[in-house]
Amino acid sequence: MTRNVARRLYDEVAAAPILSPHGHVDARVLLDDAPFPDPATLFITPDHYVTRLLHAHGVPLDELGVGVPPEDRDGRAIWRHFCRHWDAFLGTPVRFWFESELSDVFGLDEQPSEASADRIYDQLEARLAEPEFRPRALFDRFGIEVLATTDDPADDLAAHLALREDPTFHGRVVPTFRADRYMTPGTAAWAPALTALAEASGIDTGSYAGLIEALRSRRAFFRAAGGTATDTGVLTPEATPLPDTEAERIHLAALAGEVSTADASAYRANLLYRFAEMSVDDGLVMQLHAGVHRNTHRPTFDRFGPDTGHDLPAVGGYTLPLAPLLAGFGTAPGFHLVLFTVDETLFSREIAPLAGFYPSVFAGAPWWFLDSPAAITRYRAAVTDSAGFAKTSGFIDDTRAFCSIPARHDMSRRVDAAYLASLVVTHQLSEDDALGIARRLVDEQPRHVFKL
Repeated sequence: MTRNVARRLYDEVAAAPILSPHGHVDARVLLDDAPFPDPATLFITPDHYVTRLLHAHGVPLDELGVGVPPEDRDGRAIWRHFCRHWDAFLGTPVRFWFESELSDVFGLDEQPSEASADRIYDQLEARLAEPEFRPRALFDRFGIEVLATTDDPADDLAAHLALREDPTFHGRVVPTFRADRYMTPGTAAWAPALTALAEASGIDTGSYAGLIEALRSRRAFFRAAGGTATDTGVLTPEATPLPDTEAERIHLAALAGEVSTADASAYRANLLYRFAEMSVDDGLVMQLHAGVHRNTHRPTFDRFGPDTGHDLPAVGGYTLPLAPLLAGFGTAPGFHLVLFTVDETLFSREIAPLAGFYPSVFAGAPWWFLDSPAAITRYRAAVTDSAGFAKTSGFIDDTRAFCSIPARHDMSRRVDAAYLASLVVTHQLSEDDALGIARRLVDEQPRHVFKL
C-alpha cells in the first residue's frame, strides 16, 4: 500500500520543472554552448564527489585530471580508472546518479567495468558530438527552469549578462554572491582578494569602511544581474558585531601583516553579522553553510587547490553562535536565512527549532555528505515535527556535474514521495494533503525561500 501511494505522489511531480537555487555549474558553459570535450571532463574531473572516493581507493588525483591543464589530460585513461573502480560506488548516491545519467540521459545500457570502459567511452564520445547533447539542448531536455551559479563578488558576470540578452536562450541562470574569501584577514589570499574587489567596484578597499561599501556595491550589481541569494561557508557561525572603529583597526593590522588569531576570528564574526544586515537591507537571501573543515590535507591543497575532496565535517552548532544575528534580524520582514549542515544531529536539535520560531529561518536540505536517500529521509523525520514542511528550503543539488542535476532532483522527489506516503498510510496525512506537499516541495517552496 505504501509503495502504491508513493508512486502516485511521485508521478505527480516527476516531470515538474527543475528549480536549482544553489549549484556550481559555470554559466559560460551555457553561453558558449560548445560540445563537452570528452566523457572524463564531463563526468569525473570536476566532480569531487567522484574524485574523492577514487582517491580513497588509491587513484592519484592528477591521474583523474585534477589540477592538470585540459590539453594535458588523457580522458580515456581517466575513464578507465573510474570504470575499474565502479564497485567502489556501490550503495552510494553517486552510483545512482551515474546510472541515471548513463541510462536516462545518454541511452546506454552497459554497466561500467574494466572490460567495458573503452566501449562506453566511445559511445559517450560519439553522443557528445551530437547537437542534442550540447549544454543548451540538455538544459532544455532536463526541464531546468532556474539554475543558480556561485560567483565571487569581483566577477564581472559577463556570461550571466550575455545569457539574459541572448534571444536564443530561454532559461534563467542567476548568480549567487559568495564572499567567503573577504572574511579571512591574515591569510595569503585576503589582500589580493581586496585588490580584485577594489578593481571590480571602483572603491578603495584599503579600509574596513571601503570594504563594506564595495561589498554593498557588488551585491547591488549581482541583484541587477538577476541574483536573489548569497552563500557563505564558515567553520563556526559566530556572528557578533564589532564597533566600526575596532573592525577598522583589525583591517589595517591585517593589511600590515600583524593581525592576531583572536582578532581575525572577531573580524569574521563581525562580517557574518554585517552580511545579514546587508541582506535585510537589499533582500538577498542569506545561505549559511557551517561546520566544515576546509582543505584538511595540506599537501593536496598545496598541489591541487580547494574543492578537491579533502573538506571534512566538523561538530558545531547554530543556536548560540547566531544569537546576536537573530536578535538583530531574526524577525526582520523579508529576511530569509537558510541554514545547512553536514552534522545531521543539528537538524532536530537546533535547525528545526530555530526554523520553528524565527520567520526568517529555513532548514536547508541535506547537503554534501548527507545528499543520499537515507539521509534525506532522516532529515524529513528530524525537521517535520518541529518546523513542518513549509520551513524547509526545497531540494539543493549543489553540483558542478551538469548532467547529474536531473538525477539528483529525481532522487529527492522519490524519497520525499516515499516519506509522504509513510505519513499517509499511518493516517498522519490525507493523500490529498500529501499531493499538495509534494507539489509544494518542488515548486512553491524553493520559489518562496529563494525569492525566485
